[in-house]
Amino acid sequence: MCRGLESLPITCLERAKELRALFGSLLQKSDHSSCGQSKKNEKLRLNEVNEPLKWRESFEKLLSSQNGLCLFRAFLVSEFSEENIAFYLACEDYRASKPSKLASKAKKIYEEFICSDAPREVNLDHATKAITMENMQRPSPSCFNLAQAKIYTLMEKDCYPRFLKSSMYLDMTRRTG
Repeated sequence: MCRGLESLPITCLERAKELRALFGSLLQKSDHSSCGQSKKNEKLRLNEVNEPLKWRESFEKLLSSQNGLCLFRAFLVSEFSEENIAFYLACEDYRASKPSKLASKAKKIYEEFICSDAPREVNLDHATKAITMENMQRPSPSCFNLAQAKIYTLMEKDCYPRFLKSSMYLDMTRRTG
């Protein structure tokens, strides 16, 4: 089963739309911010307005921003490659899980993203799949580290540069720059 827009939580899609409106309205408000507002509030607004510009500094900065992550995820949905960020985030959640939950979560992640007939199969080479399968015999927080690193690199080298050139991102930065 191929999942597209319907697999993205509606809140994230709505959030991506809100981000465009938010940064646009913040920019307009900051043009008129000298009307009796404190410098602290002006600085806060300036930081919010410049947030999209910081995402171009590094992939890590994009992922560490809740707004950036949400917009990047919406972009990946539009590119039909949302499974990459979904897998990455599932691995992050897995690593933070209680030891008693690791085996069941590992199985779920493997079945959803890694096995050959996975509904949201990510692009991993045979050797990485085999190592991950072997790691699952004794689930630990590092079970998916190699697979996650491969997908992170794929997103950083392929998806992230396309995101930075996308109309979705460029429209937002034009409003802030």
